[in-house]
Amino acid sequence: MSDQDMIVALHPDPAKQGTRVTKATYDSYRAALLQVIPAAADGVPFTALRELVLPHLPAGLSETTSPGWWTTTVKLDLEARGLIERVPGSKPQMVRRTAT
Repeated sequence: MSDQDMIVALHPDPAKQGTRVTKATYDSYRAALLQVIPAAADGVPFTALRELVLPHLPAGLSETTSPGWWTTTVKLDLEARGLIERVPGSKPQMVRRTAT
C-alpha cells in the first residue's frame, strides 16, 4: 500500500499521536458517522455508534474491518477536526455534530 493510500487520523488530545489508516476505509466510516450523528442538542450515545454505522457502510466492509475500532478512531478524528463534539456533562458519553 502506498503512502498516498494512507492518512493520519487525528486525536483530540494534543498529547496523543494520530493513527495512520487506509484512506478508503477511513472515508467510508467518516461518511457513515456523519450520517448517523445528529446536530440535535442531546446527540447520540457513543456506545450506539458502532451499530448505527453498520447499515451505512459499503457491502462487506464490516466483515473485513473491525467496526468498533474504526468507529472509535474516526470519531476521535472528527472530534479533533471540530466536526463533532461530546455533549458536555453527558453520561454515557453523547456526541453531536457541531454548528460548523
